[in-house]
Amino acid sequence: MGHGKWDDNAYAAAKTFRAAKGIADFGYTASVRSRPRDDWKAAPALDPFKVAFRECRDSPDHADSTPIAVLFDVTGSMGSVPRIMQGKLGKLHGLLQRKGYLTDPQLMFGGIGDADSDRVPLQVGQFESDNRMDEQLRDIFLEGNGGGQKSESYELAAYFIARHVVTDAWQKRGRKGYLFIIGDELNKRRLKAEHIRRVIGDDVHQDIDPVSVYRELARRWNVYFILPNQSSYFNDDSIAEHWRSILGQNFLKLDDPGAVCELIAATIGVEEQVVDLDQALVDLAEIGSVAESRSVGKALVAVGATARPVTAAPLAIDGPDDVMLT
Repeated sequence: MGHGKWDDNAYAAAKTFRAAKGIADFGYTASVRSRPRDDWKAAPALDPFKVAFRECRDSPDHADSTPIAVLFDVTGSMGSVPRIMQGKLGKLHGLLQRKGYLTDPQLMFGGIGDADSDRVPLQVGQFESDNRMDEQLRDIFLEGNGGGQKSESYELAAYFIARHVVTDAWQKRGRKGYLFIIGDELNKRRLKAEHIRRVIGDDVHQDIDPVSVYRELARRWNVYFILPNQSSYFNDDSIAEHWRSILGQNFLKLDDPGAVCELIAATIGVEEQVVDLDQALVDLAEIGSVAESRSVGKALVAVGATARPVTAAPLAIDGPDDVMLT
C-alpha cells in the first residue's frame, strides 16, 4: 500500500515474459471466463464487499502521497480501454513523476459494470506506488456485459470513493485527490440502497440521488469523467449534457481512446499548475506521444479555469423509467 518505487525495466520484463509464455495480460479475465457465468466474481483483492477502506498513506518512500483513482467502465466496447491503459502504464507514471507533475503519485484502478445485470458490477484496487499497480490493473475482470439501458453503475463507484477511501493528502494537508471515471453512458437514475448493501455491504435502506453523491465526492476529490471515442454514444448530446450538469468542465471528450493515459497525466499537470496546456503537450511529444497530444489538446482546451458543476440543476436520465432527480 503505497510503498516501493515503479521500475520500468521490471514492467517491460514482465510483459515480455507473459508474451513468451503465452500468458494473457489480463489473466484473471481469461481464467474467470472459462467458468460458468454463475461462478464469475471479482478477484478477492478487488472485491469491494471485502473492503472496509482503501487507503492512500504517506510512507518513508513517499512522504507527499497524492491519490489517483482510475475507474473504467468494463462493459461492452469499453473493455479495450483497460488494455490500452495497461500497455501505457509506464508512460503515465513517467509523466506524473519524472516530469514533476506530482512528487509521490499513488494509483488505484477499478472496474465499473451494471449493478442491475452484471455478476461483477464494481471492482476496486489498492493505492500503489510500485509495480503492484500493474498487477492489480491486470486482475480487473473485464466482464463485458452491461444492461443495455444507456446507463451503468458509475454512481455506485462514486459512492465507494466518497465513503470508503481515506487519504493522508486530505487528512494531513487538506489536499484533494484525483478521480477519473472512464465510460460512455449515464449514471443510473438513482443509487439503489439494495445495490449498496449487496455490492459494498453498507447498511443503507434508502435510495440516494446520484447528484448528491458527486457533490459529496467533490469535497475531497477532483472528479473527471472521460468519454473516449469508443461507442455510438460519443456524439450523443444527452451523454454530454448529463455529465456536464454534474461535473461542469471536468467532462472530457477524447477522440482517440489510445490517449487515455496521456490525458490523465496532462490533466493532473494542468490542475496542479505545474504546466500549462501548451507545455503539457510538449511533454507528451517528448515521450513519443505526438499523435496522442493532439487529442489531449482538443480534450483539454476548455480546462484551465476551475470547473463549476451545475449541481443545482435537475439530472435527466434517459431510459424506460425516466425521472428527474432534484
